[in-house]
Amino acid sequence: MNYLKPLLGVSAVAFLCANANGQQPQKKPNILWISTEDMSPHLGCYGDNTAKTPNLDRLASQGVRYTNVFTTAAISAPCRAGIITGMYQTSIGCMHMRTTSYRRSAENPIQFTAVPPHYVKAFTEYMRVAGYYCTNNAKTDYQFAGNNVPASIWDECNNKAHYKNRPDKNQPFFAVFNWTGTHESQSWDISNVKTDLKKIKVPPYYPDNEIIRKNLAKMYDNIARLDSVVGALLTELEREGELNNTIIFFWGDHGDGLPRGKRWLYDSGLNIPLIIKWPDKTNAGTVDDRLISSVDFGPTVLSLAGITVPAHMQGVPFLGNQKGDPRDAVFAARDRVDESYDMIRSVRTRDYLYIRNYYPNEPFPIWIPYLSNMPIYKEMLRLDAEGKLTGPQKAWMSYTRPPEELYDVKADPYQINNLINDPKLKPVLDDLRKRHTKWTLETGDLGHMNENEMIEQMWPGGKQPVTDIPYFIINAPEDRASKNYRTGGTYSSPMTLGFYCPTHGASIVYTFEETENPRWLLYSGPLHLKPGNYNIRTKAVRYGYKDSDELKGAFAIK
Repeated sequence: MNYLKPLLGVSAVAFLCANANGQQPQKKPNILWISTEDMSPHLGCYGDNTAKTPNLDRLASQGVRYTNVFTTAAISAPCRAGIITGMYQTSIGCMHMRTTSYRRSAENPIQFTAVPPHYVKAFTEYMRVAGYYCTNNAKTDYQFAGNNVPASIWDECNNKAHYKNRPDKNQPFFAVFNWTGTHESQSWDISNVKTDLKKIKVPPYYPDNEIIRKNLAKMYDNIARLDSVVGALLTELEREGELNNTIIFFWGDHGDGLPRGKRWLYDSGLNIPLIIKWPDKTNAGTVDDRLISSVDFGPTVLSLAGITVPAHMQGVPFLGNQKGDPRDAVFAARDRVDESYDMIRSVRTRDYLYIRNYYPNEPFPIWIPYLSNMPIYKEMLRLDAEGKLTGPQKAWMSYTRPPEELYDVKADPYQINNLINDPKLKPVLDDLRKRHTKWTLETGDLGHMNENEMIEQMWPGGKQPVTDIPYFIINAPEDRASKNYRTGGTYSSPMTLGFYCPTHGASIVYTFEETENPRWLLYSGPLHLKPGNYNIRTKAVRYGYKDSDELKGAFAIK
């Protein structure tokens, strides 16, 4: 690796050097994530041929198609916080959508970033320590940071981030490409749609008219565009010669970006596509119906990369040498949605969906200005005002909610027939109630805490905590206990340079570059500096905190 020529940290040595027998270590697999937004499994390989998706269908024929994959939230930021950490968003204070717009008003413009427990790290930090080059192009939305995420998480995180940019082409990569063209905002304009309106299957909870069909058609138009983007990414991977050593994931962050899909804990809001292809086409063309949660994605990647999954992670690897036992249930949560508070929890097994509405006196259509841009929603509000909604359409626009909901998901895939009072299902109901209680207690569900109180714990007095500036730790022949903690100096070789930050849970990054936007390396052990001159910059980051100031030092090694 070009940028490691002057030094080798502990983890880099372990990764790059031959083992004790003189054998070269086996190359770790590359892993490519192609993710999209606001999309249920509306693909040909899942049985929905409304949009043409030849590239994704081909990927499924060469890999494994998963049919029972569910997200931990039906909206992006809380869900993505869970994906990047392998922890439920409700366990780490990231469940409200979104933290950076809490109390969005001129009179009381409080904003905050969530502060997860000190031991919680993005799974990519473990990958970087193990030698992976990690890139994200470019969505983050992690709740514990604004637009500039902690530099410890990614080698590159911007709209130009790419595995092709790694300094050493033999370095394994973990690369994410996120397509935003299926986001709900891309379905607001229905003035020009291409999908045949006659091919649209309208869910029973929507009225069936031209506006509804056009809005659904626009969603399918966006999916067709997504397929072409996936095709281009796969072609590029092959052109770069990486196809035969790359595990490919395709997934969505939650269900359809439409009313009663996105933001709601029905299958329409939580069930997502997941396709995984191995370089040798292992199990090509097969279907896997295991229950999988999006919180499992990160631990699974660690397992596939041969990296030990931290014991605190709540996700369960479903592949690799650390594969866990199959799930018998998955869990999801809804809390504050933009401006409006809510609290809903769900338990989903293979056969049933249980939903607990903590605010039963609230209407289903709570005030969400962003959602009000959607043509379907506007149309339903109009028809409701005119008294023209009936059946499932009217039920979803009801002004109160049942405290509990129970659905037979096989007999009722749209979840419109609430069986909560069916005496035959009393044993099922009791079991799912217990599962909900057990999960919320074992995971420390912070949704039960008033958000003001949570913010006060994270940002005392409403002020963002600041990460402490690091120290230099010098181990050189001149002084084995150097007191030059904040300066450089001249030292003899061999010597090592370490960094230290007193902030609980901080990660440290460093660079030799003097540019305005340098590439920050993740510190994981003392640097063995060879003879030469070094200008070193370092800073500390803590999720939810403000980054530390930079520490700079000039070192001359003789």
